[in-house]
Amino acid sequence: MIRYLTTRLGQSLLTVFLTITAVFVLIRLAPGDPAYSYAGPLASGEELDRVRTQMGLDQPLIVQYAKFLGDIVTGNVGTSYSFRQPAVDVVLQRLPNTITLALASIVLAAVISIPLGVWMARRADTGRELGVNMLTIAGQSMPDFWIGIVLLTVFAVTFPILPAAGFDSWGGIVLPATTIAILQVALLSRMVRREMGGALSSPWFTVARSRGVSQNGLIWGYALRNSAVPVVTALGTRFASMLNGVVVVEVVFGWPGIGSLVVRALETRDYPLIQATVLVTAALAVAVQLLVDLCYPLLDPRVRLGRKVSA
Repeated sequence: MIRYLTTRLGQSLLTVFLTITAVFVLIRLAPGDPAYSYAGPLASGEELDRVRTQMGLDQPLIVQYAKFLGDIVTGNVGTSYSFRQPAVDVVLQRLPNTITLALASIVLAAVISIPLGVWMARRADTGRELGVNMLTIAGQSMPDFWIGIVLLTVFAVTFPILPAAGFDSWGGIVLPATTIAILQVALLSRMVRREMGGALSSPWFTVARSRGVSQNGLIWGYALRNSAVPVVTALGTRFASMLNGVVVVEVVFGWPGIGSLVVRALETRDYPLIQATVLVTAALAVAVQLLVDLCYPLLDPRVRLGRKVSA
């Protein structure tokens, strides 16, 4: 177990390192100059040169990169150009909002998609299952901004029963979480249906039925548990992606999370803020994936850390 954890931790650190390195290079290759955003459009050439010197942008790229890595070791990735405070602090201020939205969305998606997928598997190849499957495919095909605009128009404008934007009350999380969950339900329910379909047609399921196990016990105690590993993997992967910020949804609903922060950072070429956002969210994403891996032995006794024992 220690060997497995050491290996996975090394892989996680390497993933974070490669991610932040790629972002460091790409944002500097992109068009635009942070000095213009910082100094203003009326700044003279001398003022722009002075600002670039203050930011360290006049130095060679390799020197900037070495300083960037050194700052990461000390937990400092620079001061945000637009917020004029440590970039990590700005990200950490927004992070709880993104985590709240991601948790609400993934819980809502799991509560709907797992029973729906089980229902579809039990009624496989029937007209009702085909109709629901078509609806899930349609839901997966719809862009998130369109779903958000429709929900916003109906429940915040036509029937003003929910807040249109912000997080002033808990009602403000309903529409953005529902928008994200609709897309996740479309994906997860079809995965549950596929995994459950294989479990229901397996020999061990027939043996368990012949022993007199109740129908609910067969479905929820046997089939669903044997389908849990890929489903939990999908839930963990989707949750990790949400921690990177659901940019379009956050912008549509004015949600003060990581996604809307990234949009502002990209618009102003705020290098430290972009780097801090990627560093924090990448670390959280790999941590979630590691926790999901550690849950496998609890879901399936055949799974061992680093290998899988055949039944």
